[in-house]
Amino acid sequence: MSGKIPKYFINDLLYRTNIIDLINTRIKLKKQGKNYQANCPFHNDKTPSFTVSYEKQFYYCFGCNTHGNAIDFLINYENLNFIESIEELALIHGLSIPFETKIISEKNDYFKKQKLYLLTEKISQLYQKNIMLTSSAYDYLIRRGISKKMMQLFCIGFSSFTWDVFFKKLNIKKEFEIELLNYQMIFINKNNKINDPFRGRIIFPIHDKYGRTIGFGGRTIKNILPKYLNSTETNIFYKGKQIYGLYQVKKKHSKPKYLLVVEGYIDVIMLTQHKIDYVVSSLGTSITKEQVKILFQNTDTVIYCYDGDDAGKNAAWRT
Repeated sequence: MSGKIPKYFINDLLYRTNIIDLINTRIKLKKQGKNYQANCPFHNDKTPSFTVSYEKQFYYCFGCNTHGNAIDFLINYENLNFIESIEELALIHGLSIPFETKIISEKNDYFKKQKLYLLTEKISQLYQKNIMLTSSAYDYLIRRGISKKMMQLFCIGFSSFTWDVFFKKLNIKKEFEIELLNYQMIFINKNNKINDPFRGRIIFPIHDKYGRTIGFGGRTIKNILPKYLNSTETNIFYKGKQIYGLYQVKKKHSKPKYLLVVEGYIDVIMLTQHKIDYVVSSLGTSITKEQVKILFQNTDTVIYCYDGDDAGKNAAWRT
């Protein structure tokens, strides 16, 4: 896999990266002499055996012998593969990866992701503009007690377009239409016309930790089932690996003391509006091991507060 990325670029990334800063944003390091220490995140460590050297830009655990550089740390801590860890560091430094020309192609997963990030962001911006132009949707949110400030913070939107108008407003190429069909972000109805599955719904964009739009949740404002609809999974959106609202929490608190986990989008937004600014959602009542890992990577204390109905009670017992 490493042959796809020039060695000089990997070396340059490592040169630009301060391993102390990289690790300290994920686990709390304490200076000890010329090195830094912490309880090891890779095994059940009761005394600090995890050491990070600024001089060597290297980490080593005297308990479990895990060791490596910044790339190795991301692979082990974030559960990434090699290419993904390079992408992560490149994103931190605002760099594009110069894949070797003889191997590069549009099918490359990296380039598919970049296209999809661009596409979902354009769609999100269009939904956001539309919420202010659609009185029924805007009034619905106001009746629910959601302020304009919260609408902006969480980038809330609304879909009311026929799809031909939507494409015209998006001003996107035909190739993007194929991408949308592939990712089921649009579908063809029985009359052979393209439809938006979110049409008639309040839109809650789902962001990754960098604030990039990776998917959407939609809530109907009429008595239509299902009440909530999420984007299908793509190569940038895996529902079981996302925490809604975490990006907004981290904008306010780089290392939150607590994370309060609730069920829905509106729960997160309303609690945030009432100054409880450490609220997130697991995008439903079920929570995965990957989501639990993400939660504890960002805080030491997680509080679960599901709805009081049967589904919420069952989820609480499962958790």
